[in-house]
Amino acid sequence: MGFAYPTEEEIIEYNTLALTIIKAKKSDSPKVLGKAKISDAIEACQKAEGDVYQKGAVLLKSLVCAHAFASGNRRTAFIAAKDFVLKNAGHFGVMDEPASAQVLLGIREGFYSLDEIKDWIQHGRIREFRRGQ
Repeated sequence: MGFAYPTEEEIIEYNTLALTIIKAKKSDSPKVLGKAKISDAIEACQKAEGDVYQKGAVLLKSLVCAHAFASGNRRTAFIAAKDFVLKNAGHFGVMDEPASAQVLLGIREGFYSLDEIKDWIQHGRIREFRRGQ
């Protein structure tokens, strides 16, 4: 089965959407800092071995760590990964809740392994992230 991958343009739209719906700061504005970083994240997802959850984990982690946008990088990555998994007939096990923000921060800081991120996407469970652990 072939996977449906997001395009650069879709991920840029997700950023605009994320900043419109989930406005964390008054200064949030949709601005791309590096299209190449978005392309690299998509390419990492395409090259990743494994199922939709493994590829979704790679996409999520790659986008979070790429910092391709001025604002909303983690929110954008979350939307992109969720959309990717659902478009490819997967089940997204993560609830859209405040706890997700802590997990995304942990992903950005390298706290979680790819397998942990995959399990979180698939089953919605992951160990708690606290700074300094």
